[in-house]
Amino acid sequence: MSANLPRLRFAPSPNGLLHLGHAYSALFTWQAAERLGASTLLRIEDIDIERCKPEYDAAILRDLAWLGLEWPEPVWRQSLRFEHYRAAAAELNAHQLLYPCFCSRRIIAAHARGTDPDGAPLYSGTCRHLSPRECADRLERGEPVQYRLDMERALALTGPLTFTLVGPSVLDRPQIRYAQPQRWGDVVLQRKETPTSYHLSVVVDDAAQAITHVTRGRDMEAATDIHVLLQFLLGLPSPIYNFHNLIRDQSGAKLAKSKGSPSLASLRESGWTPEKVRAQLGLA
Repeated sequence: MSANLPRLRFAPSPNGLLHLGHAYSALFTWQAAERLGASTLLRIEDIDIERCKPEYDAAILRDLAWLGLEWPEPVWRQSLRFEHYRAAAAELNAHQLLYPCFCSRRIIAAHARGTDPDGAPLYSGTCRHLSPRECADRLERGEPVQYRLDMERALALTGPLTFTLVGPSVLDRPQIRYAQPQRWGDVVLQRKETPTSYHLSVVVDDAAQAITHVTRGRDMEAATDIHVLLQFLLGLPSPIYNFHNLIRDQSGAKLAKSKGSPSLASLRESGWTPEKVRAQLGLA
């Protein structure tokens, strides 16, 4: 597969069964790739080793094949790539861009400076001001720790950041948008239970797989600012982004595994066909 050709990816997490929202995202991505004459890679984002299960991994492959989608092998699984994320974090740490954070969720919520774009408490930077000696002592005691990006220091290195997007079709005229990563505060890049976060791993893998176009739901539009920042800091290329609409239920809420949205497997068992799925989603 030539690195000069356009390349997209579909990257679900095996922490539950796929639903119609995932089907829309997958079909949208494969159709976008077809318009571009591109390949679509399948990547399994399973860094959450507690919630991700082999049976969900297998179900993803089964559901996508049922929809008539194909992908080149091998399928990348992020749980096998932790050393690459550690290396990226070490590079950031070498430039003094990471610091250890020992705060619990309760402490973070109690001292939050408002909320981030996802509505989560915005970290106040409490541990950013700890002395090197105190950090070393707490690490030696084995206190649970996560590592955060020093956003102010990072932005001092980058200056204003932009990225390219197209939409609603990947063939639309490209536009330039300014990124606003500062609205996320000092984001976590290495979690307490795993040596990476979604933000770090997705940036590292998109570059490693030579992804040229990223299609994602509009709920991920704000998070793209963090990814553009990390791409600059790590010297990685930035793909062209496309944000598609979300599939919502009758109440107007987006479909979600956590809300028990009907799975593709259950729809298949009730008699749905791939053609009906495509028609229901407006992607026939």
